[in-house]
Amino acid sequence: MNSNFYQYNGKTKFIFVTGGVISGLGKGVAAASIGALLAGKLKVIPVKCDGYLNTDPGTMNPIEHGEVYVLDDGGEVDMDFGHYERFLNVTARSDWSLTMGRVFKRIWEKERQGDYLGRTVQFIPHVTDIIKQHFYRLAEQENADVLLIEIGGTVGDLENQFYVEAARQVFHEIGSENCLSVHLTYVPIPNGVHEQKSKPTQMSVRDLHERGIYPEIIIGRCEEYLKPHIKEKIGLYCNLPASHVISGLDVKHVYECPIVYDREGLPEILSKKLRIYAPPRLGEWSHLVDTLKRNEVSPRKTITVAICGKYTALEDSYASVVEALNHASAHLDLKVCIRWVDTEKIENDAVTVETAMNGVDAVIVPGGFGSRGIEGKIELIRYVREKQIPFLGICYGMQLAVVEFARNVRGIKGAGTTEVEADGIPVEVPVVTYLPGQENLKEKGATMRLGGHDVLILEGSRARAIYQEARIRERFRHRYEVNPKYVKDIEQDGLVFSGKAAGEDIMQIMELTNHPYFMACQFHPELKSSLLNPAPLFLGLLRACDERL
Repeated sequence: MNSNFYQYNGKTKFIFVTGGVISGLGKGVAAASIGALLAGKLKVIPVKCDGYLNTDPGTMNPIEHGEVYVLDDGGEVDMDFGHYERFLNVTARSDWSLTMGRVFKRIWEKERQGDYLGRTVQFIPHVTDIIKQHFYRLAEQENADVLLIEIGGTVGDLENQFYVEAARQVFHEIGSENCLSVHLTYVPIPNGVHEQKSKPTQMSVRDLHERGIYPEIIIGRCEEYLKPHIKEKIGLYCNLPASHVISGLDVKHVYECPIVYDREGLPEILSKKLRIYAPPRLGEWSHLVDTLKRNEVSPRKTITVAICGKYTALEDSYASVVEALNHASAHLDLKVCIRWVDTEKIENDAVTVETAMNGVDAVIVPGGFGSRGIEGKIELIRYVREKQIPFLGICYGMQLAVVEFARNVRGIKGAGTTEVEADGIPVEVPVVTYLPGQENLKEKGATMRLGGHDVLILEGSRARAIYQEARIRERFRHRYEVNPKYVKDIEQDGLVFSGKAAGEDIMQIMELTNHPYFMACQFHPELKSSLLNPAPLFLGLLRACDERL
């Protein structure tokens, strides 16, 4: 290896997870499930390699890419990190995310600094060297037992080929006894045939073989468990034992996946191949999954929650919100049915608020940006406030709840948010405005108030009762805040700002005292929620519905 490399520490085992046949198979869930089976005893560090040239997904439209997941250190990363944190019980770092944009940026910096000493800079070895160096450095810095590396995209894609080549070189450099390749593929059952088909898997694995990667485990995504003869056939064509072909069963809840993999014998294969001992610890996990599954069939009580936003065309835009509802419902023994409400349709009078809210037990207005659909959100917030429907506003949802209250309760005509001025909409009274220092920023990427910040909670408030703590830490992603000039005026008639930033005059939680459950927060509580530790504000929302019904 190049002398500039971090040397392999001799301890860390590398697991590479690739995907084939089609995109969207769930490599992130598969990787997280593998990690969940190992994390009970080992330190597992997940790494995501994305082929796009963006530095990070922070400026991507959620409808194109899914939600932007925010880490405690402020990193804006792929939504798969939500699965990693929820399954592995880790606090991920932005350095665990690698994009081709970051790789090429580093190449350019090194070339300008003269690090290549006049040599021609090429894709191989220089690009692959940067990727491998990143892997080895993380293994060393994190003192990882396992580096779990998910390579985004589908094998054969142009944009991920350098990650695949880097993986091949890692196998060559540190030995196959320290590495393992897992390939997630698709086993379809065509309509009218009613037979599992292995040919797509064979072709996908052949593509991987041509790139010098020989998977030791194949996970076949299918709507039913793989038949023994299909496992035998895949094993024969792909050069591995049939026992190493694992069913990637379609499941209602992603939290079933580690249980399925455990049942299929995956932990034993990992232990034998990598010489690691990590028996799965899935006791409480399995109990909560059983509760979710039971409530799908015979629920104790069903609650309909409306998620109201403008990115409803792709449900992954609010993936963590959905998962937070699942976590809370498992602990409260409830079934949650989600209704997607496009607030732009309410704004344009295509749908009335009354129609959209018919049969709804609770409402969530999640984060978002821009002016499109916000008047629909404000009208909807007014409705749930007046009709005493349990409500949770998140980020932009809190800001618009403040605007609604200022207009319709405090009588502040022209109250609005400065955010809409970028679209040419004048705001007479900016009750929501820029955070200090955000007004004249030219760059959009990684310039918001991001990551984990402490929040001080007012004694005697509902928020204090929910969290049972005076100081909490939550994750943020915003450029605007409740305007401090108007706080005293707004904070009347039952509205209380019950959470504030530690050491800063930034409102972080608001609540209404004369409402069954009207809570809103500037942070994103869904980003810290997990199956074992659900977000308190989501628990509070569903508990209020349970009591109300």
